[in-house]
Amino acid sequence: MSRQATKDDSLLGGFTPYQQGKKEDYMSADMQSHFTAILNDWKNQLMQEVDRTKTHLSEDASNFADPSDRATQEEEFSLELRTRDRERKLIKKIEKTVQLIDDGDYGYCEACGIEIGVRRLEARPTATLCIDCKTLAEIKEKQLGN
Repeated sequence: MSRQATKDDSLLGGFTPYQQGKKEDYMSADMQSHFTAILNDWKNQLMQEVDRTKTHLSEDASNFADPSDRATQEEEFSLELRTRDRERKLIKKIEKTVQLIDDGDYGYCEACGIEIGVRRLEARPTATLCIDCKTLAEIKEKQLGN
């Protein structure tokens, strides 16, 4: 009962939501392959963006005579590079998550050990905390941050 992502699927970012069988164990082989496919597709999309940025920066780099035009282009490039840096960090997180799947540790809360849940993982495949622990962490962060 494998639920692989397909290009025609438009729900939830291009994949079919996983339908767990009544007697299927949490994080079965099919479920793990579902999340591996989601993560690999996401990583591939990010890598394509990296390639587009390289092309854009090399082909569109112009030396404008007008200082305002030059400043606008430099700001655009700077913003694009910051975005790619965040995506680079996300790619590392995706790779770490795929390793968790390979190790059999994916899908369980790092704080309390309970199942994170299929729908939460589909919404945020790199989640490491269940919704309750994440909520508590955000409350603590908010209290300490003020």
